[in-house]
Amino acid sequence: MALEWTRRAALAFLGTVPFAALPQVYPARPVRIIVPQPPGGGFDTVGRLLADRLGRVTGQSFVVENRTGSGTLVGTDAAAKAPADGYTLVVGSISNLALNPGLYPNLPYDSLRDFEPIGLLVSYSYTLVGRKDLPFATLQEVLAYAKANPGKLNYASAGVGSGQHVLGAALWHLAKVDVGHVPYRGAQPAYQDLLGGRIDLFFDLSPTARVQVDAGNAKALAVSGAARNTMHPQVPTVQETGAAQLELESWFGLFAPAKTPPEVLQKLRADFARVAAAPDVQETLVKSGGKPMALIGDDARAVVARDVEHWTRLVKTLGIRAE
Repeated sequence: MALEWTRRAALAFLGTVPFAALPQVYPARPVRIIVPQPPGGGFDTVGRLLADRLGRVTGQSFVVENRTGSGTLVGTDAAAKAPADGYTLVVGSISNLALNPGLYPNLPYDSLRDFEPIGLLVSYSYTLVGRKDLPFATLQEVLAYAKANPGKLNYASAGVGSGQHVLGAALWHLAKVDVGHVPYRGAQPAYQDLLGGRIDLFFDLSPTARVQVDAGNAKALAVSGAARNTMHPQVPTVQETGAAQLELESWFGLFAPAKTPPEVLQKLRADFARVAAAPDVQETLVKSGGKPMALIGDDARAVVARDVEHWTRLVKTLGIRAE
């Protein structure tokens, strides 16, 4: 009897509440995923994969918005300042969350305070490639020449402060050699000069580098991950070569603005976990040369915090500043 009275009382109360004030099941409308880089590349690939699969899981549209400018700065800052309601998310990577704090003395967002991690989906190593006619077969030979001939070799990057730049600068710093830096506006023009023989070396994400190596346009010298990459199983890691105690894998995941409601974060993380565990998603990531991660919530936060601390300190030690 009491239960029936409670049910009737609840229904009567709901009848007095305006429809707009009733809690809605999230997501009740399309969700925007900001990709802080142009179409193509790791950010965009991960963003579109997540948008597609989250849309299938929730039955709601997840729409990618490429918000570019100042590297990854403009799009990431826009996400940090968006309403914390779960309807604006951002693809986060080691680039915009772990490298930027060291690159920008007045970064307009705080990577740890301004974002809530939903989850990390995948990580990619970098491959150090040389022009095809480079007269060295190993990283050790490159370093021996660089030590004997300071400033004679050069390396490309996709821009000052990019992952390619920071990783290369860290390697040359730790190996105590002088290799000149030539920044480009993106990886494509860098490859044009590498293939044309005007650039000696280039650190790029392994999936992209593999295309040039397999085509015989460049030679692979080392990979930056903790273990060898399945796309280049014959290529040693930087640490295996003895060149330096250096490893970097660029992780990618999904983040929400800080103060997003706990129930929305819980739903997003549950849906993200379903997507990350799906066999077809993992197969897609592996085929693209990635290492599936599926780190959710606090586990993702621990990785981000570790890399923010490590790379902020190293970037400042290297004296790199974004343009």
